[in-house]
Amino acid sequence: MPTTQLPNTASLRPGFIWGVSTSSFQIEGATKEDGRGLSIWDIYCRSGEIKNHDTGDVACDHYHRYREDVGLMKTLGVQAYRFSVAWPRVLPLGLGSANEAGVSFYDRLIDELVAAGIEPWLCLYHWDLPQALEERGGWLNRESAAWFADYVTLIAARFGDRVKRFATFNEPSIFSLFSRSLGKREHSSEDKFHRMIHNVNLAHGAAVDVLRANVIGASIGCIHNRQPCRPSSASEADEAAAARLDVYWNAAFPDPQCRGEYPPSMRAAIEPHMQPGDLTRICRPLDWFGLNHYSPVYVKARADSMLGYDFGDKPASVPLTPIGWPIDPEAFSETLQAVRTRYGLPIYVLENGYGDSGQPDQTGAVIDPGRIEFLKAYINAMNNAAAHGVDVRGYFVWSLLDNFEWASGYSIRFGLTYVDYASLRRIPKSSFGWYAGLIRAVQP
Repeated sequence: MPTTQLPNTASLRPGFIWGVSTSSFQIEGATKEDGRGLSIWDIYCRSGEIKNHDTGDVACDHYHRYREDVGLMKTLGVQAYRFSVAWPRVLPLGLGSANEAGVSFYDRLIDELVAAGIEPWLCLYHWDLPQALEERGGWLNRESAAWFADYVTLIAARFGDRVKRFATFNEPSIFSLFSRSLGKREHSSEDKFHRMIHNVNLAHGAAVDVLRANVIGASIGCIHNRQPCRPSSASEADEAAAARLDVYWNAAFPDPQCRGEYPPSMRAAIEPHMQPGDLTRICRPLDWFGLNHYSPVYVKARADSMLGYDFGDKPASVPLTPIGWPIDPEAFSETLQAVRTRYGLPIYVLENGYGDSGQPDQTGAVIDPGRIEFLKAYINAMNNAAAHGVDVRGYFVWSLLDNFEWASGYSIRFGLTYVDYASLRRIPKSSFGWYAGLIRAVQP
């Protein structure tokens, strides 16, 4: 199939939104400028755990180059841009008086987007908790819900005149799993893991209430990373481990937020952290379901892990991206249908993308046919889900720019735009032109 061919979009609804996504810590840089406070990722970058000892200190320098980046979006033709606000940039200590320089940055960014005809979609939390709040217990402190509500009150007051689309959290399952259960950041008890889950859910509910009260016409959701959890083998132990991880990865947050209940298998563990009325505080009316999806995950039993699961081997027959993630468009279509069945909300796909380490060729161009084929296959799968009745209303590519990819640092590139980190020059890849062509072709 030639890479110039576009995917089938015939079943997508009129007014379907095409966009791109980024996040604050991954692109902004300027971590020590204009009064910004420290985040937990600034501290973690000092730990030596990040590949090549990379940091977010400069990242893509979006803080200074946002006009150039909005220009890229305008050239791309996207109708919407999902970004996140860095909590410690607007409230350096997490609470108290606003940092006007930080607030002003987002004012300028939002105004630039609006002037370009691009709708701002604001994500309130994409993992960069103020370090000052981490030192007060972070998400393990039940007061974190009130801290978050205060922060959201500021955001609503300052940006709610121009921003109407809000996501409370990005991938709460991922930052809880990798900090408390799967990852190396903190080896903590099972009880702390469940406490964190519940407090983040409480913060979500509190944020929804603040936005409803303070932003006229607010359209609100939460962004969940849903990846089918499949056993690495046919053994009963691996099948049980996959089922356990599925609960925490795919249900621990959307079930209480959208259905008003925790999955049965984790209720006893959550119970010690519950207070009367908590599920009502969490389950607030939402307008849409934000879905991030990349691939299935393969799971094995591991007796010495906290909850008995770990990542396992992928089947040899499964094609992989250059960074080793399975390519499985059918799993994307199945996930969309499962979300529709379980939650009954309109769906916006707010992250989907392809990681590699591609570099410019001898002519200076960045040719990435693998990314084009991946996006084409996944958009075809989304169209198939829509043909089967899934109310999917938008698709945002991760990401506009190559960026800081967490523990992988700058070694992995997801962008439609190549970033030369030495010069910070932006080079649109061949996938950038392909996506722009798709958007032009489907616009009325």
